[in-house]
Amino acid sequence: MDAQTQITQRLAEELNVRPQQVAAAVELLDGGATVPFISRYRKEVTGALDDGQLRTLEERLRYLRELEERRETVLASIDEQGKLTDELTAQIRAADTKQRLEDLYLPYKKKRRTKAQIAREAGLEPLAQALLDDPSLDPQTTAADYVDADKGVADTKAALDGAKQILMERFAEDAELVGRLRDRLWEEGEFSARVIDGKQQEGAKFSDYFEHDERLAKVPSHRALAMFRGRNEGVLGLTITLPGEEEAVLHPAEVAIARHFGIDLSSKDTGRPADRWLREVVRWTWRVKLYTHLETELMGRLRERAEGEAIEVFAANLKDLLLAAPAGPKATLALDPGLRTGCKVAVVDATGQFLDHEVIYPHAPQNRWDEALAKLARLVEKHAVTLIAIGNGTASRETDRLAGELVKRFASASPPRHLAKVMVSEAGASVYSASEIAAREFPDLDVTIRGAVSIARRLQDPLAELVKIEPKSIGVGQYQHDVSQMQLSRSLETVIEDCVNAVGVDLNTASSALLSRVSGLNPGLAENIVLRRNAEGPFRDRRELLEVGRLGPRTFEQCAGFLRIMNGDNPLDRSAVHPEAYPVVSRIAERGGRGLASLIGDSAYLRTLKPTDFVDDTFGVPTVTDILKELDKPGRDPRPEFRAAEFREGVEQIKDLEPGMILEGTVTNVTHFGAFVDVGVHQDGLVHISALSDSFVEDPRQVVKAGDIVKVKVMAVDIERKRIGLSMRMHDQPAGDKAGEAKPSRSSRGSRTGSAPRGTPPRGGETRPGQMGALGEALLKARKKQ
Repeated sequence: MDAQTQITQRLAEELNVRPQQVAAAVELLDGGATVPFISRYRKEVTGALDDGQLRTLEERLRYLRELEERRETVLASIDEQGKLTDELTAQIRAADTKQRLEDLYLPYKKKRRTKAQIAREAGLEPLAQALLDDPSLDPQTTAADYVDADKGVADTKAALDGAKQILMERFAEDAELVGRLRDRLWEEGEFSARVIDGKQQEGAKFSDYFEHDERLAKVPSHRALAMFRGRNEGVLGLTITLPGEEEAVLHPAEVAIARHFGIDLSSKDTGRPADRWLREVVRWTWRVKLYTHLETELMGRLRERAEGEAIEVFAANLKDLLLAAPAGPKATLALDPGLRTGCKVAVVDATGQFLDHEVIYPHAPQNRWDEALAKLARLVEKHAVTLIAIGNGTASRETDRLAGELVKRFASASPPRHLAKVMVSEAGASVYSASEIAAREFPDLDVTIRGAVSIARRLQDPLAELVKIEPKSIGVGQYQHDVSQMQLSRSLETVIEDCVNAVGVDLNTASSALLSRVSGLNPGLAENIVLRRNAEGPFRDRRELLEVGRLGPRTFEQCAGFLRIMNGDNPLDRSAVHPEAYPVVSRIAERGGRGLASLIGDSAYLRTLKPTDFVDDTFGVPTVTDILKELDKPGRDPRPEFRAAEFREGVEQIKDLEPGMILEGTVTNVTHFGAFVDVGVHQDGLVHISALSDSFVEDPRQVVKAGDIVKVKVMAVDIERKRIGLSMRMHDQPAGDKAGEAKPSRSSRGSRTGSAPRGTPPRGGETRPGQMGALGEALLKARKKQ
């Protein structure tokens, strides 16, 4: 069986699908097809593998191919040394992870000249083997025969030291032993953090970990990354130990090494002459060779796992944010709040095109409230504004009051005009405003006005606007600067690609940044599409894409189904039906003796059709079923209906909060230990995982996601530390009566870390008494009383 067949078989087992499905998907991926294209338009070929399965397949395929390439390199290297046996070849061929492969290769890996190699060159390997095979031999007597000054062995001590080095290296490079010790340390080991003496004050933000121990395999992502950050900043020392090793006469790992090589550790000063010497060999093997190596390796594994989980959190939150409900194509006025420098105002039309801008000074120190209202009213009248977007930064609630007064003024006018005001996250708006994309879009606008335009557009269509911003600047992750930036970027890029193609893109209004995320397109092709659109006017037919420079039939196949033409010549161009399947639609129309226009949207008629009646050699039941759904609701948007949180009047700062208050807010970030909620006081509150639901919650995303509008109860407030404890369980009772009484829980303490909004804590997720701090204890007690 060749390597690719083995990879196919393994992927099929891991995904629990047929090998033929995997082989078909791999062929398409290797041919340049994208995951969105394959999952939507090649269901017959892959047996309807979904995008999740395909993403997993793509990632694992990359890993297994790298493993196979490394395997061949290892085999060739050992063969060159003349040490490749049939048994070793079989072991290497059977290695199913990179770690196992490297364990097998370790004894043969080229390395700088070691003490063991020097000892072998001095002829001491027979001495080492003899003492290992027969501990009844006296080490001093046996070693005397190997003393040779010409070979650098001056006396029996030097001979025994050399023999010890030989055995230590052999023991430390035994793949089976190393694998067992690694697994034991991982499953049973304790991960310990201790403050470095003298760093207590400097590293106060890591105080939760000054004396911290927990099972290595159970350390959650956010705590692991917090402790690694503490070590990198020189505040914490980290170690891995086995339970009971301090009390044990013999270290558990030393016992395992001795057993593996048949060394007797039962006697101390009596017994066979070589036992004590062999015990020393075992002790040094563990302490000098294996412990440091395995500790470093397992900390690397913990970091890798923690980074992977953090990246998953970021990716999941980003997906939720990108697929947040759009307010839709409405003329929008955006307010980017400010105090001394004023509020920046921008107006965009229903398609997001910039119309007008202004700067107003309603707040201190200028307090030109009436003048600001008058300017805003003129802009609303002039541009028929129906939506007001308010950035959620400094002075946002004060500006929200201003917008509220404007809304009331128009509601009471004759005739009345309905305006809706919405608080919008401005995370990343400043990054966009200073970007090259913004400079190309608005070369003559000040960066502050560009930011206001971005706030307006992200209310109209979050996906279309947020794709212009570096995803790491949006602020929905945890410890994003502590993880592999390459892996993070790759993960976030796939999320953006999936979201953009799931929603579809209007070919005639989309920016080049959005077009570049469409399946098969890149920034160059996207720019060419915009240039062609600007030069010759809107596209009328999808086939006109083939007239775009450097966009050939292969690219057209990949992108056409995801690009929409809303008022084109062919009504199918506004749907997700791929042009290659238009003949199927023609057969459907002909079968019913109907025109295409009358077919679209006729749900009653479409429900009477059977997909099996329209299949052919190319298009099977899955594709025909999708086509009928698209004909029913062409270009349907998978995003939810738009709704905004209504912040409570009079609650604008953290000091306005009181335990027991019930508020509405927007989920800004979801982590492994809970969810952060914006309740309109410039500081997100934390709903601990234990307060998300009456039932047990393993993953907060089972209950909430970024962008959700939720109702929460204020459980405790720490004004000094700016910490807010919330609950989504309305029957929970706050432990304190006055704001500022409660102290923060461990799950809500710490400095600004990673990218969580306004201060992700360095620790959380535990609900054990005594380890949560006063705020967490209060939440736990309140829960237990119920």
